Amino acid sequence: MSKYDDLREKQIGSEEVFDGVILHLYKDTVELPNGNSATREVIRHVGAVAVVPVTDKGNVIIERQYRYPFDEVITEIPAGKLDSPTEDPLQAAKRELSEETGYSADEWIDMGIYIPTCAYCDEKIYMYLAKGLHRGEQNLDDDEFLHVEELPLPELVDQVMNGQITDGKTQAGILKAARILKI
Repeated sequence: MSKYDDLREKQIGSEEVFDGVILHLYKDTVELPNGNSATREVIRHVGAVAVVPVTDKGNVIIERQYRYPFDEVITEIPAGKLDSPTEDPLQAAKRELSEETGYSADEWIDMGIYIPTCAYCDEKIYMYLAKGLHRGEQNLDDDEFLHVEELPLPELVDQVMNGQITDGKTQAGILKAARILKI
């Protein structure tokens, strides 16, 4: 029991509206704290991981990837969805880093969970800082196209702060890594 239990909504019904490959949309009916009912549209997501890979020189391995909803190339840290709700997030992070960039890492630091859209989606992104990098072979999915680049962490912090980097998980990951690394 918490001091915020008076804010909790209780689900009293749920209807699946769309069952997609990545997203699953539900229309839920909830009982509000005052006893009234309301509708909540919720996207269910299996979860994801994101990695800030930092080289020994303090550079970050980033990606440039076209994102269809925005019709533009977005600067992002390596990331990807979990294969299942029970997949270990650290193992998924290691897989995604290797597949997307070809890098592996000796040291992994848990940077916590990032919730990108709490109002309508239950996605959680498990964030990691990766150090002690080793370059290997990139192994992209058949439908995945991206450029891998290396930029200094302070430059990326500046890009977050001046609005050049717009992706939320990348903003959070870069700023968290900078704080952890005292940059």
